[in-house]
Amino acid sequence: MNVQVENVSSIKKKISVEVSAERVSEEIAKAYKKIAKSAKVKGFRAGKVPMSVVERFYGDQMQQEVIGRLIHETYYKALVDNDIAAISEPSIEDSSALEKDKPFSYEAHVEVKPEVTAKDYTGIELKKEIFEFDEKVVDERLNEMLNSRSSQVVAERDDAQNGDFVTIDFEGFVDGVAFEGGAAQDHVLELGSGSFIPGFEEQLVGLKRGEEKEINVTFPEEYGNKDLAGKESTFKIALKEIKVKEVPELDDEFAKGYGAESAEDLRNKIKDGYTKQETSRIDEDLKERLITVLVERNEVEVPDTMIERQLDFMHKNITNRLRSQGMTLEMMGMNDEAFRVMYRETAVKQVQGSLLLEAIGQQENISVDEGEIDSRLEEIAEMANAPLDEVKKYYASEEARKGLLAQIEEEKVITYLLGQSKIEEVTKDALAEKPADEEQE
Repeated sequence: MNVQVENVSSIKKKISVEVSAERVSEEIAKAYKKIAKSAKVKGFRAGKVPMSVVERFYGDQMQQEVIGRLIHETYYKALVDNDIAAISEPSIEDSSALEKDKPFSYEAHVEVKPEVTAKDYTGIELKKEIFEFDEKVVDERLNEMLNSRSSQVVAERDDAQNGDFVTIDFEGFVDGVAFEGGAAQDHVLELGSGSFIPGFEEQLVGLKRGEEKEINVTFPEEYGNKDLAGKESTFKIALKEIKVKEVPELDDEFAKGYGAESAEDLRNKIKDGYTKQETSRIDEDLKERLITVLVERNEVEVPDTMIERQLDFMHKNITNRLRSQGMTLEMMGMNDEAFRVMYRETAVKQVQGSLLLEAIGQQENISVDEGEIDSRLEEIAEMANAPLDEVKKYYASEEARKGLLAQIEEEKVITYLLGQSKIEEVTKDALAEKPADEEQE
């Protein structure tokens, strides 16, 4: 077997393979012998068909079997012999005809992981947001929790006000004719929520329990139903019931429902959670700024295979997160194809960043020892509230352990780079401001 390897680019190789005529003849004979054992040709008993007849009737089957076997065996041997770390399936091109006593040749085009040498990665100037605790965020979260446990009770007063939940019967008319989908009975509407046509809810304020009223509204020009868009309409309303939201007190009993010992303990838990969340966001933002600079300073060609794998990873994460919220991509106005188009540039940047961080780790001899792995496994077990033995068992597999090692090493490289950077802490508003030269553009 003769093999020649050509570097098409930093991420592609062309492997030219020629199989000897002797090997080709052996494989052809072997294939026909195997086929002959079960060959069925009219006029001959099964398994007793003369070889010349087998060759005449089963030539196409032999071609498929022999070519497939020759490429499979020689291609993977060529990868091993030439130390080629292919990351994609080969594209087979320019294969020759398969003939007895003649060599067989083909070309395999394959993507490989680029060999990256990072440069200019120390002394990077970065801005980091200063964490500024906002008590309003805690109050808003507490209000959300209180409202989530609220109930509706019948109002003591008879007139409807903003914020009330009213039960109504209604029917809509355009030019005196009732339109489809414009009627409902016992419909509960929160006044002031803005969930109905503009002007509808406002005209119910002041209406008394048991009263009926006609109101006039105009459908918006951009209304979903084109038959109604921009048209004036009349609604006949009957107000049947008025209820108000009853919000529980923020006391120790309420706090216990969320696993806290007291109202003060609940507030402190929310503060801690908010602080950790914001700190994590700020650290992640700093990391993204660092990687952006690295990518700008280092040109890295990225194989399509790695981009597609990153898009698969991103797609899985986002769809799982949406599913946990009872949503889908389609509900966000996006399908799978649109997702891949929209996030392709992000995927490219993420792959470039990972390749550069890996290269810097190798250049700076940054590695992970067993103690660091054990500590991380303990952290994972604690966060997941899972037995440590089970976590260790999961990460004992080659793929899982490899992923964990890469994650820890990347974190160590980022810590190293940030330690070598010039970091200026600024407020969130200052961080959002564009430089003067960008504003002029």
